[in-house]
Amino acid sequence: MTVLVAAQQTETPDTLPSRLARLAYRGGQVGSTAGVAPGFVQGNLAILPAEYASAFHRFCQLNPKPCPIIGMSDVGSPHIPALGADLDIRTDVPRYRIWRDGEVVDEPTDVTKHWRDDLVTFVLGCSFSFEEALLDEGMPIRHIEQNVRVPMYRTNIACGEAGPFAGPMVVSMRPFKPADAIRAVQITSRYPAVHGAPVHLGHPHLIGIKDLAKPDYGDPVPVADDEIPVFWACGVTPQSVINAARLPFAITHSPGLMLVTDLKNRNMAVI
Repeated sequence: MTVLVAAQQTETPDTLPSRLARLAYRGGQVGSTAGVAPGFVQGNLAILPAEYASAFHRFCQLNPKPCPIIGMSDVGSPHIPALGADLDIRTDVPRYRIWRDGEVVDEPTDVTKHWRDDLVTFVLGCSFSFEEALLDEGMPIRHIEQNVRVPMYRTNIACGEAGPFAGPMVVSMRPFKPADAIRAVQITSRYPAVHGAPVHLGHPHLIGIKDLAKPDYGDPVPVADDEIPVFWACGVTPQSVINAARLPFAITHSPGLMLVTDLKNRNMAVI
């Protein structure tokens, strides 16, 4: 993929793999961002009218596992310089979702025509960041191996409520052998800004998941007989909450197709 080739070059502000990825998506390229721009933080999007921003900010504070804020825009601005000097929220994500009254009505690759002067963008940490640390330890990541989107599920785990925002936590799942699952807990605990340690291991029915083969978002992946499913809080949670709140208008990313930032994954680790 062209957005990855530059990772082998000497990095300058204009050849950063993260910037080249954004330029590719700005130009219309579409696809899962798993494995794109290795070393750089990816983020989930929640773009809301300013009248809901304070309540959503509080929701994120109450639910730091699924909703760790790594960036926030000024009202009406499509830019967050701290995440990327040239970053444009309206164009730099492979695919978006337009929500009206809590339902998805469109999934464009550019939201310029939908942009409004009262919008506030929240960028939330993504588990793709800690996946790099898992891969560095030689641990297999099934959805990357199969080149599909990570499977994500609505659960029966209730989020803390703030204003109109309430609803179930969404989790992402990766299968591991038991010994690797323990190691995955240890590794991801170092990354609280990108969801941190798992919220559940094994027995999906205990958190309200009836069938691993039927994720609510993303694509199914096989779980071998000697593996257990490991579940992490997921930044797609705001989408289930937007649906439950029946917000009149919102914009998010399409699950698995993230915003690639210029932040470095290594800087997300706390120890």
